[in-house]
Amino acid sequence: MLCSAMFAYYKLGESWFVFAALFLVPDVLMLGYLISHRIGATVYNSGHTYIAPALMALGGYMFGINQVYGPALVWVTHIGLDRAVGYGLKYSPSFNDTHLGKIGPSRAVRA
Repeated sequence: MLCSAMFAYYKLGESWFVFAALFLVPDVLMLGYLISHRIGATVYNSGHTYIAPALMALGGYMFGINQVYGPALVWVTHIGLDRAVGYGLKYSPSFNDTHLGKIGPSRAVRA
């Protein structure tokens, strides 16, 4: 998804400055963790599934708003990179618990 979305973005001729400016925007959803782990996981996951950018692009198509394709592809690229490096959808017990396994440093206890 990462490579496909970046290639599509390139073929659209969109601005790479805009790409860079928007790339980390989905991570703002981590702020939900300031409230609680459950809310944080829900809010974070809502912006890290392919459903939201797909709906964004579909809405742009249905209403003839071509300007949403670029941002939707940036969003897909962000999610694709997250998956490629092992960051998955979060489970509520901890930010480090994802559908792809644990992330972060090992929590092994030394005796």
